[in-house]
Amino acid sequence: MARQVGEILGVDVTLRAKLEPLRGRLVRLVDRGLLRKLPDGRFATRL
Repeated sequence: MARQVGEILGVDVTLRAKLEPLRGRLVRLVDRGLLRKLPDGRFATRL
């Protein structure tokens, strides 16, 4: 989930204003084929 990715990257995930741009970046990486978005909302690397 975007919150877990933010915690690993050191982003302040308690503020929605910080979390939403991160989610947008993750979705762009999915669109480019660098990540996968699983049906439960988690993000995973492409193999």
